[in-house]
Amino acid sequence: MSRTHVEGRTESCVTRRALLQAGALAASCAAASNTLTAGARVGAGPRARPDPGGQPRGAAPTIGMATTDFRTHTNAQLAQELAAEGVRVVQLFLTQTDSNYWRYNSRSDLAGLTAERCREIADTYRSAGLAIHSIGVYTNLIHPDPAERQANLAYFEAMMQVGAHMNVRAFVTEAGHYYVPDKPAPRVEHHFQEEVWKMMVATGKELARMAERYEATVLFEPFFRHFLASAKRTRVYLEEIGSPRLRVLLDPANLLEINDLGEMFDQLTPWIDCLHAKDRKLHVDRGVPAGQGDLDYPKFVTLATQRTPDAPLILEYVGAKDYQQALAHLRQAIRQSSQ
Repeated sequence: MSRTHVEGRTESCVTRRALLQAGALAASCAAASNTLTAGARVGAGPRARPDPGGQPRGAAPTIGMATTDFRTHTNAQLAQELAAEGVRVVQLFLTQTDSNYWRYNSRSDLAGLTAERCREIADTYRSAGLAIHSIGVYTNLIHPDPAERQANLAYFEAMMQVGAHMNVRAFVTEAGHYYVPDKPAPRVEHHFQEEVWKMMVATGKELARMAERYEATVLFEPFFRHFLASAKRTRVYLEEIGSPRLRVLLDPANLLEINDLGEMFDQLTPWIDCLHAKDRKLHVDRGVPAGQGDLDYPKFVTLATQRTPDAPLILEYVGAKDYQQALAHLRQAIRQSSQ
């Protein structure tokens, strides 16, 4: 993900009204965990993975689409269009014209997402033949203000309740990023301070307990300019927390500046439940659609097929105008890797 170049470095403020609304949603969804079906694929070790859409072992990787940048579509329009293109899995970001709730590194008012509306959205995709692999959250878990962190954790729980109504149990996030405008940079960047590591471990453990209550998994996405800045640091972080409820979404373009593809998979394979398929030029912050950067896509797809065959490849950073080109590039890489 990492949308600092799109959204800007902004901090959100929580109003008392927003917190009350989050609490109201929590109360209205309190019975959601009772609706979860049996057999959630979360085990006692790091290799347990959620079902990415029924892919048999040995098959070509499952291709999915993040809905983030399809902001001019309704959910019904998007579901029909993706189904017509042969896409069978989505990673749901609530950015569509009839469900515009998602805010990067922040929170939004979820009062309109009633249990009925959640089921309607999910049924829109499933009736078109698309599985919902996971839901994008991406709130700020690293904020230095304890009240802000707790508000963001409450928002995360509200999103888990939304997922429970949709019968979706996987949730995607970065650790978050914090930036103080008009202040000199600290000697040690906020993300790498010793006390921040301890705080993030405590936050991760609280998030894991929350996920346990909802029979859910949380997939952390590393990015070289944030707290989870390398494959190794991400592995060490998850090992310290020690919960099978916290997993990984690997976006190789996010670590291309720091790690080789082999290093990423060597460090993270046991934790990977999902992969983002976008791209990035070396030494450049901004991500680009698949095929427009320096990522070796045939090697990426080969490693993904060999190491994480159950994890879908979710196209990201694409919308209505450019997803077909990225989709064709990914499919070509899959064909090359199978030869």
